[in-house]
This record gives sequence, structure tokens and C-alpha cells, in this order.
Amino acid sequence: MTHSEESFKKIIAHAKEYGYIFPSSEIYDGLSAVYDYGPYGCELKNNIKDYWWKSMVRMHENIVGIDSAIFMHPTVWKASGHVDAFNDPLIDNKDSKKRYRADVLIEDYIQKIEDKIDKEVQKAAKRFDNFDESMYRQTNARVLGYQQKIDEIQSRFVSCMEKSDWEALKDLIDELGISCPVSGSKNWTEVRQFNLMFATQMGSVADGADTVYLRPETAQGIFVNFLNVQKTSRMKIPFGIAQIGKAFRNEIVARQFIFRMKEFEQMEMQFFVRPGEEIQWFEYWKSERIRWHESLGIEKAFFRFRDHEKMAHYANAATDIEFKFPFGFRELEGIHSRTDFDLKSHQQTSGKKLQYFDPETNESYVPYVVETSIGLDRMFLAIFSYAYTEETLEDNTVRTVLKIPPILAPVKLAILPLVRKDGMPEKAKEILKDLQYSFLCQYDEKDAIGRRYRRQDAIGTPYCVTVDNQTLEDNTVTIRERDSMKQERIAIENIENYLNTLLKIKI
Repeated sequence: MTHSEESFKKIIAHAKEYGYIFPSSEIYDGLSAVYDYGPYGCELKNNIKDYWWKSMVRMHENIVGIDSAIFMHPTVWKASGHVDAFNDPLIDNKDSKKRYRADVLIEDYIQKIEDKIDKEVQKAAKRFDNFDESMYRQTNARVLGYQQKIDEIQSRFVSCMEKSDWEALKDLIDELGISCPVSGSKNWTEVRQFNLMFATQMGSVADGADTVYLRPETAQGIFVNFLNVQKTSRMKIPFGIAQIGKAFRNEIVARQFIFRMKEFEQMEMQFFVRPGEEIQWFEYWKSERIRWHESLGIEKAFFRFRDHEKMAHYANAATDIEFKFPFGFRELEGIHSRTDFDLKSHQQTSGKKLQYFDPETNESYVPYVVETSIGLDRMFLAIFSYAYTEETLEDNTVRTVLKIPPILAPVKLAILPLVRKDGMPEKAKEILKDLQYSFLCQYDEKDAIGRRYRRQDAIGTPYCVTVDNQTLEDNTVTIRERDSMKQERIAIENIENYLNTLLKIKI
């Protein structure tokens, strides 16, 4: 087991043990790729949504929000191209009977080569003082060799995907010697297409029911409501429509915990612009979105842009913001210039005009669209995995702490009486009552104070207030900061202002 695999297993175990995420229907042995969010998980999830919504909608005068229905008229998905083109390349291993996405198998193979490059660089850095010219040449040659192999695979891979040449994709898998992660076998079926949409029936009688789909993305609910929103909100181009909602994809293989699930949430914003101005707005939103991620205090090295070599059928520019998860860099957020494809398709299919009259140019046109779309569950995993930390303290004990950004932390404040006597619990509960409307607070009086601090560290609580003998004398408390473990004395009446200052949005 590699270090990253071991680390990821610890993260998953911690998420369950501390009430963040549970396997769905666990008492019935679970349901593949479906998860439930526990008491702290739903709080963190809601905080991420709130942070995104405030920064996207409240802080932009020209962006408004909607909440469209999960069920939509089935023709919506025909017009959008999902019925005909929303497919992934599927491949089965004949020995393990396991099913995989062929493109993911190749991406994982490339990631393993990138891991080898990282190891070479790390080795060189460790022996820097004794690193002679000969060692440099050898290391450089190995790194260049790995990179050339990646470039060659990428070139062939992109060509296969662009042409939907599944036979060539199967040949590439065979040539690379990619084996099944379960059986180790290289006995593969041919690659074939697999539509990802869940279909169901709507109607009182099954025979006369219409086929409808669980939406595979939330964007189409925005496009079909474009004119409704524009007219009722009196919006002028450029303007955006934001939405947070559930989407569903019948993933061939869903894995890596909550990274790829069959039921997930998206936070999307479609920004409508004049034709010809879409690329400058595409660059603008690239800059804005990476700034949003960095505002949470995550190191810049954990993010990178990856421009698409193979464009979706609706795009003329596309990039992903990738995050360095424990299993490597993977897509966290997509930014796409969708041109006027969606609105034009719905206009043509529905027969209803979806045009905007521009008073500045005195003309009507179908707007172009720049999209930012982030997976809420992936953002949750990015925050959680980055926050999970094991620290060795001065006394050689190990402290497990979730260094979640305070603005997102599920519990903002723990209120702890030093002991369960002398009026301290009563005083602590008075403080709890005063603050629990403003912040999610937790009261805890069980076990020694040090153990309670560790429990709050593992939950990710950024601040702990301790009520002690001095509190009863002068109405001051000790407030402890999670990451540094530093403590200071403040008056009870100042706690709320103190926290408000620290929890202020810093975008």
C-alpha cells in the first residue's frame, strides 16, 4: 500500500468515526457509490454552499439565483445532446467481472507515471548536498523519459476520444499492459459506449407513462429559464444565473469515496455575454474562481489549471481547476465557454425565441455563455482531505486535527467547563445559551480538559472556550485556537465580536 493510499484510508475512516460521512443503507451492506452526510458532514456541506452562494450571488450585482426542478421535459435532454452524446467508454475485465471506464484506466496509468516523476524530484531534493553532475544527468534523463511517455500516451488518448475510436482505445490499453486493479488480469472486453442518464417513468399507468430522466447536470434548468429570469430580474447583458442542486449519473465505476458518485450536488453559474466577448469573460472567470479557492487558505501548490485538448460538443474554450487529492490531481471545477449552443438548441427544438434585445447595440441576439461548475461533494472532499492532519507534539503524542477553514467549520465554538462542579457547568451553559443563535456551539463536560480539546480538534472546531475558577470571579474565559493551540483571556461579553471578526468572509 502506498503512502497516499494509506492516508486516504485514514481520511475515509475519520469521516465516518466523527460523523461526517456514512455509507448509505449501511445496515443492508450499503449501496455502491452512494453516501449519507452525518451531523457534522451536513453542516460542513451547508457551510460550503453558503460560502459559494454569498460570494457568487450576494457579492455580484449582476448574478441572481434559481432552484430548478430535478425532473424536466424529456425533450430538454434531446435538445441538449445528452440523449445521443452523454456516453462514457465502458470496458469489462473478463476474469474479475468488474466494469471500468476505459478513459479512467488510462488516466490512472498516466497518474502513476506522474507519481514516479514526483518521487525522482523528492529523492533529488533529499540528497541535494551530495548531488553531483552525474546524478543530475541520470535523474534528468529519467524524468524526461517519463514525461515523453506521458506526452505520447496523451496524444494517442486524446485522438481516440475525439474520434470516438474505441477500437484504438482498446489497443492503447493492451499496449500499455493495463491490468484490472482487482484481479491483476489483462483479459479485457472490447470498449463500448454507455449512456450515463438514469431513466424513469412518469405517469399513473406504467404502459402509458412517459420516460423522463433524472437530470445529469443542473445547467439545463438555467438555460430553459433564461428569459424568465432575465425579464423578472430586469437583468442586462452581461449577467449570470447561479444554482445549487442535485444531479444524477449512472457512473460505470464510482470510486474514490465521494469523488465520483451516482447522486451528487453541483454549484453552477451560467454567465450570459455578448457574442464575441466570451473569451475575455472566460479568462475573467478563470481568475475569479481560482481566487475564490485560494481565499480559503489552501496552498496554491494544491491547485492547477488543465486546459482541455478535447472540447465538449458545445464549447470553444474549456479548462479545469484541478486539486491535488490524496490520489493525485483531479478535476474540482470546470470553466467552459459554451458558446450559444444550449440556447440555440432549445430555441430550435422548442420553437420559442430565446433571444436578448440589447438596448446598447439596438439588436437582438442569442447570448453566449461562460459556465463555472463545481462539484459540491468534490469540494467537500478537497477541504476535508487537505484539513486532515496528524501532528507529533513535544511529548511525542500524536494529535489528529481537522484544520478546516474556520468560516466552513461545522462547529464554530466548543464551551467547556474545566470541571463539573463549583458552578462552572452552569456558567458554561449560560454562555452557550447566549451564543448558540449566532454560531453552532457545542457543550462538553465529559473527560479531562485535554481529552476534550483533542476531541474538538478531531471534529475540526476552530475555537474552544474554557470556563474556570477565574471566570466565576471576573467573567473572563480562556479561548483556545485549534491550529496553534494558543490561548488567551477575553471577557465573556467580547466572545461574539471576537468570533465575528475571525469568521469574516475574506474574498
